[in-house]
Amino acid sequence: MRIRKKKWAQPELDQCRYFVKEPTDFCGRWKEFFNNGNDIELEVGCGKCSFVAQKALLNPNKNFIAVDIKSDMLGVGRRNIEKLFSGNGKTVDNIALVAFNCESIEKLFSKEDGIKQMYINFCNPWPREKHKKRRLTHVTKLNKYRTFLSDGAQINFKTDNDELFEESIPYFEECNFDITYITRDLHNSEKNEGNIRTEHENMFSSEGIKIKHLIAKMK
Repeated sequence: MRIRKKKWAQPELDQCRYFVKEPTDFCGRWKEFFNNGNDIELEVGCGKCSFVAQKALLNPNKNFIAVDIKSDMLGVGRRNIEKLFSGNGKTVDNIALVAFNCESIEKLFSKEDGIKQMYINFCNPWPREKHKKRRLTHVTKLNKYRTFLSDGAQINFKTDNDELFEESIPYFEECNFDITYITRDLHNSEKNEGNIRTEHENMFSSEGIKIKHLIAKMK
């Protein structure tokens, strides 16, 4: 998603206690950042953080790391997180915001971090053939995720884009993931109960576009 430059975003992030300025320093040590032994879950391409904000609020006994390449997007996300948590009388203590290019995501995490759940929500579909390797579900990325995800970890993938979804299925299979659940109409499936809707999800759904969802388990 394109977003206009926001001059206030980086200064606000720099003052945010859960924005991680040197995230590679915590590779293999993310439990130290959160200062507890709770499970850590990861969202890549987190955008405006509507998903991770809701997920973290509902699961105070889990930690969440949200990664996006754009600091401007994370600046908006930080405000969304603060609004949701403060509106519920809560303090944000189980989220880490990270500005980083997922092309090198293997530098951020290791097996020692114990990540068992990962989320990819409405990522850029990169439809042109020469750009498909940039997809967050492409085999080049999935193989990098495998270097740090725990054995048996799950990747939860949602998208509105038919082509991206159908082409991602063989990506997962090629990288030795078992697809344990798949639907091409999430909002009319059994998995819709408890589903956390993102801003994109509501927008696409209101336009009559069906939401695709799969869960892939690492072998």
